[in-house]
Amino acid sequence: MKVFGVLAACIMLLQSSVICRNLKVVPIEDKDYWYQEGKNRIQNQLTKKLSVNRAKNVIIFVGDGMGLTTITASRIYKGQINGELGEENYHSFELFPGVGLIKTYNTDMQVPDSAGTATAMFSGIKTKSGTFGIDATLPTGECDPAVYEAAKVDSILKWAQDAGKRTGVVTTTRITHATPAAAYAHVSDRDWECDSEIPSQYRDCMKDIARQLVEDSPGKDINVIFGGGQQQFGFGNGDGSCVREDGLNLTAVWEENRKAEGVSHRFVTTKGQMEELSTEEKVLGLFDFGHMAYELERENTEQPSIVNMTVKAIRMLQKAENGFVLIVEGGRIDHAHHDNYAKLALTEAIMFDEAIAAAVAMTSRENTLIVVTADHSHSLTFNGYPERGNDILGFAHNESDKKPVYETLTYANGPGFNVHRKEGAIGAEDYLWRDPTLMEDRDEMYYRHFAPIFEKSETHGGEDVAIYAIGPFSHLFNGVFEQSYIAHAVSCIGNFGPSKYLCNSSISVKAVSVLVLIMSYISSRLV
Repeated sequence: MKVFGVLAACIMLLQSSVICRNLKVVPIEDKDYWYQEGKNRIQNQLTKKLSVNRAKNVIIFVGDGMGLTTITASRIYKGQINGELGEENYHSFELFPGVGLIKTYNTDMQVPDSAGTATAMFSGIKTKSGTFGIDATLPTGECDPAVYEAAKVDSILKWAQDAGKRTGVVTTTRITHATPAAAYAHVSDRDWECDSEIPSQYRDCMKDIARQLVEDSPGKDINVIFGGGQQQFGFGNGDGSCVREDGLNLTAVWEENRKAEGVSHRFVTTKGQMEELSTEEKVLGLFDFGHMAYELERENTEQPSIVNMTVKAIRMLQKAENGFVLIVEGGRIDHAHHDNYAKLALTEAIMFDEAIAAAVAMTSRENTLIVVTADHSHSLTFNGYPERGNDILGFAHNESDKKPVYETLTYANGPGFNVHRKEGAIGAEDYLWRDPTLMEDRDEMYYRHFAPIFEKSETHGGEDVAIYAIGPFSHLFNGVFEQSYIAHAVSCIGNFGPSKYLCNSSISVKAVSVLVLIMSYISSRLV
């Protein structure tokens, strides 16, 4: 391939050492290159066919906090890890035929939280920040029995179970955390993960989230549950963040209930035990006292990766004659962003994509709908004018530029403020920030990227997030939608729940036929 030069990025780092980046060759991307790239993409688009089959299986992947900046940056990082320039790379889900945008606001908040957004995705209604499984009529952090019962909403897991399908939930967070819990629980405060977190006056009105998973529908009927959060179930010795005051070991209760049902079951706590699972009808896997380890921390643990859990969950659910619905959350993307840990966040996003690719390889496009989206974004920005192939975790800086060096990936706020603020800087006459090229921990996983405003925990972003889909009726996700649309589209395509009749095949086929005729007519008029 022709080249016009070599980008050799050797920059002075630390105080006395030089780190030289890998030499990268940039091809000549002249007009012929781009013309051919455009033609290839058009040909690929023209070969796509609208699928109007009903989906036997549905898999929903939620990248918690995986906004468009995270998708772009992790795509580049993934390419650079593999020795590429990075910009030309794609995540596997970015090639899905269905692509749209999702509006994420809560009923009471312009910038949302994960509880309200998860309720929208899984139950088809928008609700208030900090609550899930209920509509906006119940006051946050309170419980009136009559109002509570009237406010409850079912989720896609309940709809699927009522239709005779098997169900599963996989997450890298605590299984009682906001996003996964919104699929099975109903609470007016997302923090009520164990009984001690619920104010005493409301404990007779509302169960904690862990108990709802073990004792109530649809949680007790979920076939595969993988995640963290042993502490909330009263199992083992955790960090004391959510101690059960009722003395219950809910993992033992879960096993007793499954035994009473007469179904094969198993409770597991390690990757090895999970890999042994085979014919069990119901499984509960809790692999950490709290959230599961970040991927870069996982090497010396006995925890499975998100890929391991996704593959095992699909294998166990595929035995269902009537199909299955599986929710998979890459939850620690969000946590890394809250700490301004860009490297950890991008790595989590890459592993999330690998789980998606594994799911695609294991399932059929003819009968399985796979949807990929995020609940919300973050304040991460991709800025400056870095050259092609520049280290995505590096600096938006030209050596000839006399301005201070700054990072390509920065946050609008967060704990990175304290890391980057120069000691002794008191006003506009002083440059307020440390030189990041001299920070000795820049290559570490826990390095915090720059944030100009201090927040103990970096905030979410309020812009739209992307949605991608492949499989039956994936074209229903082409457009800009309210987040609550997702559950209704899944209901329609999967033939269960409140919108199941809207994707009647005969109506859809006629609609597609009419669309084809219209497109043919327009094309003939343009010739």
